[in-house]
Amino acid sequence: MILPVHNLYKISFDSYHALFVLDETHNPTYSYKDRASVLVIAKALELGRDTICTASTGNAASSMSGMCAIAGIKSKIIVPNSIPQEKLVQIQMYGAEVEKVDGSYDDAYDISMKKSQMHGWYNRNTAYNPLTTEGKKSGAFDIFLQLNCKAPDKVFVPTGDGSIISGIYKGFYDLKQLDLIKKIPTLIAVQAEGSSSIIDYFESNEFLYKESSTLADSISVNAPRNLYMAVDALKKTDGFGIKVSDDEILRAEKLLSQKNGYFVEPSAAAAWAGFIKYSKQSEAKGEKIVVLLTGSGLKDIKNAKRALTMKAI
Repeated sequence: MILPVHNLYKISFDSYHALFVLDETHNPTYSYKDRASVLVIAKALELGRDTICTASTGNAASSMSGMCAIAGIKSKIIVPNSIPQEKLVQIQMYGAEVEKVDGSYDDAYDISMKKSQMHGWYNRNTAYNPLTTEGKKSGAFDIFLQLNCKAPDKVFVPTGDGSIISGIYKGFYDLKQLDLIKKIPTLIAVQAEGSSSIIDYFESNEFLYKESSTLADSISVNAPRNLYMAVDALKKTDGFGIKVSDDEILRAEKLLSQKNGYFVEPSAAAAWAGFIKYSKQSEAKGEKIVVLLTGSGLKDIKNAKRALTMKAI
């Protein structure tokens, strides 16, 4: 399984002259999650395991299912009922055994852990399997290499569980430890207003459990499993969080498609919406900025149709 070699692209927006997007929509199963699944499948093969289980809102499951199909390993997938139909069909096309639960992603996560322990399945779950962080850190390496072995000033990351931003931090941390960069970029966690537990904890140092409510399914999480690692990444990079509304997400999805040609799902559009909000408040137009576009818009056509009805930003 080979990921695209060149996926960092410079784009135009306002007066920014060093703005880039990391386009993950051309990965084998069309999302950033393939970076983690590649390592998980390799480890499962090394251990001689014949079944992998994971809980997901969609992308991790479709990614793992696709990798399992290639490797000839069984995949057991636990998803919430709210999963977009496009993602469910993709998972089923890869031959996975799918169980839908009448509950949230968090419920699916707990069920997958119990069933993995009960049946002896190898579990891919974010924040449980350390290889998911190791896989996701490779995004930092690709950014570094495609910027001529330099680090950007800031990276905008769509954030739900906190897994991707933790991985990005780990990647740049490794580069700094090797003296390949002088400073780790400032990381910005972008969350939906209706699912903002990581930003809330970062700002208040107090975790309050609350039901998530956002159309951006990939970043809709009640209890972020990588909470502490994500907050630690923000603190250690002088980072911060930006909350965006569902309307801002849909407007950003439409704008990014029509002005720049990148058709992404709502969670990825959230990162773009966060950058737009930041750009209106910042005068540092000379910064080198990277925005992560983590999944294809073809994974959620229902909300893409809603985006088409939104007025311009």
